[in-house]
Amino acid sequence: MTNLNILYKEQALPKLMEEFEIKNAFAAPRLEKVVINVGAAEALSAKDVIEKIKEQIAIIAGQQPRVTKAKKSISTFKLKEGETIGVMVTLRGQKAWDFMEKFAKIVAPRIRDFRGMPDNKFDKLGNYSFGMTEQILFPQIEYSKVDKIRGLVFTVVIKNSSPEKSKRFLELIGLPFKK
Repeated sequence: MTNLNILYKEQALPKLMEEFEIKNAFAAPRLEKVVINVGAAEALSAKDVIEKIKEQIAIIAGQQPRVTKAKKSISTFKLKEGETIGVMVTLRGQKAWDFMEKFAKIVAPRIRDFRGMPDNKFDKLGNYSFGMTEQILFPQIEYSKVDKIRGLVFTVVIKNSSPEKSKRFLELIGLPFKK
């Protein structure tokens, strides 16, 4: 177990149950999965781009990502159905906790002009999505091997939650929010 998972079970879970008057621990908000997604429009013109993105995301996530394809054709973007347009990876269980710990303690403070995470990125179910403009914020990525700075989006899916509960859950596990 990671330090973050232990912190959740020993400190955050009892606080969440007390604050939101939850009687059963299984009804409390908990981390279900983390989805990392990279869209690559340039993959339509250069086929080797997807392989480079896959390598970088595999290093960041610790598992092999899958290639995403276009579901339908869009003529204004010169996109045909079935063409490769990005990569994604879903982290569950221990890998999700490891990623959250790495993000909260190492990557988030490295964001330029970081004053806390925006608190308006929750959906109605309490899931939190956040976009990053640079993949080089992750310390595992070697800057010399990066061909181009690319952005990525990660979504933290929190089970049994609402936006208020999710925000409190993320605060208790160490993710700083703007004041």
